[in-house]
Order: sequence, then structure tokens, then C-alpha cells
Amino acid sequence: MTLSSPRIPHLFPPRALATLLTTTYASAANVDDEEAHERLTRALGSRPLVDQIHEGISRALEAKRGPRTTADKLLDQVSAGIQKRGGNVRAAPESPELAAVIVRVHLEIGLAPEPMRATLANGPGAAALERGFTALGAHLVKELTR
Repeated sequence: MTLSSPRIPHLFPPRALATLLTTTYASAANVDDEEAHERLTRALGSRPLVDQIHEGISRALEAKRGPRTTADKLLDQVSAGIQKRGGNVRAAPESPELAAVIVRVHLEIGLAPEPMRATLANGPGAAALERGFTALGAHLVKELTR
């Protein structure tokens, strides 16, 4: 895992990620917020899944960084946004890449067929999953810095 800042895991621990991603997951999986939060909490018990989300956030921060904006300054803005919003962010727009992330979450909690793991591990599936985590990270960064 190559993060742009060691602060990312501290700002986005699994519990905070579950809260921040509840509306996105609820919308994408067509479940209520309570069920979404419970599923995310279970899924985010998986360190590899949390690492993938952190990497997506890291890529999003790198993309948003300008010549005068450091990663730490952006993370300060994100931290302020987390405190200000209390974890309430709008749902990310639906896309095929986000669907790949949802399948990845479903694999962790046993709601997706196991052969999907191989689909997401290779070729176009892996590329879509990486784009999905980056888009999800970009959505979180955008929501928390506005």
C-alpha cells in the first residue's frame, strides 16, 4: 500500500468509513441506512478492503493536490469536514465502477458469489475496481472539503 500520507488511516478508520459510506452503500444496494451501516461495519472488518479504500482516498488526494496545496493541507480540510458534517455525506453517483466496489463489499459479507472475487482480481474487473475506489475516494474528498 502506498499512501500519500500516514494520516489517512487515522482520519478514516473502519468505523468512520462505515459512517461516511452509509448513504452511498444504501443507495447502491437499495437498503435502508441502518442495514447499510451494519453491512459496512461487517465488511470493513476486512483489512484488505479498508486498505483499498485508503488507497482510493490517497489517489484522490494526489489528483486534487495543486502546486500550492500540500497533502497535509488537504487532509486538514478533510478532517475539518469530518468534524463539521459528523460523517453525513451525500451518496456517490452510481456508476459501473461503484458497482464493482459494492460487489467487493458484498464479497466480504457473503452476499456475492465467490467466483466474483476472481473477476475483480484480474483484467477489466480489477481495473474497474481500482477506478471505483478512486472515484469513491474522490467523492469523499470532494464532499468533505466543500
